[in-house]
Amino acid sequence: MRNCIVYLLLFLTPVTVLAETAEEKGLAIATEVDRRDNGFGDYVSNMEMVLRNKHGQESRRKMRRRTLEVIGDGDKSLTIFDTPRDVKGTAFLTFSHKIGDDDQWLFLPALKRVKRISSRNKSGSFMGSEFAYEDIASQEIEKYTYKYLGDETYLDMDCFVLERYPVDKKNSGYTRMVSWLDKDQYRPFKVVYYDRKGSHLKTLIFSDYKQYLGSYWYAHSLVMKNHQNGKVTELIMSDYRFRTGLTDRDFSKNSLKRAK
Repeated sequence: MRNCIVYLLLFLTPVTVLAETAEEKGLAIATEVDRRDNGFGDYVSNMEMVLRNKHGQESRRKMRRRTLEVIGDGDKSLTIFDTPRDVKGTAFLTFSHKIGDDDQWLFLPALKRVKRISSRNKSGSFMGSEFAYEDIASQEIEKYTYKYLGDETYLDMDCFVLERYPVDKKNSGYTRMVSWLDKDQYRPFKVVYYDRKGSHLKTLIFSDYKQYLGSYWYAHSLVMKNHQNGKVTELIMSDYRFRTGLTDRDFSKNSLKRAK
């Protein structure tokens, strides 16, 4: 009789109590993505930015990027422009944070001064590209809320479809973003961005993934297409080197002016 009562109680328990909600599963997926990226320490890489207008005309910029993992907070990154001549020496420094606004500074060699990027401007274009300042910062879990939308096949891969919403609704340029991540390695392959009016603004495609240190997967091509103005920006990554000994001193505001 006791077992019968137990079975009856289980039957009467609301399904929502036993099942994981879409929000809980969404957060769990985002947490696993973050866990798999922990522990890399630091890395340096080369990067080429290809800007294409709606007519297909393009210009190219070459940069170097340094990234330092910060335990308990967001990553620090420094991007240095090498070519062409009109942007040579420009440097962009980001301190990402789990809670609150990121700190971002841009050094403009022509003016010989460091300009702080206000949180009100984080939806603005990064150096004339289709990437916004908020896209360049590391995507910390705490900056979004999440919802699992279901499973789909994308590029013959079983994928989670995950929706996320910026916590900073006032300053973000997006109301929501929808991502497709493969179930095997939790790598993003596609992100669709919706603007403040809820319209489809941009699509980001990740490809050419390579694994480093036996654990970390990094895309070597990121293509951002703006569907409202027809422009496309591609970032081509290369020459990753990990655990090079970077420290906080390599990411000070003074390092912007002497970045080489």
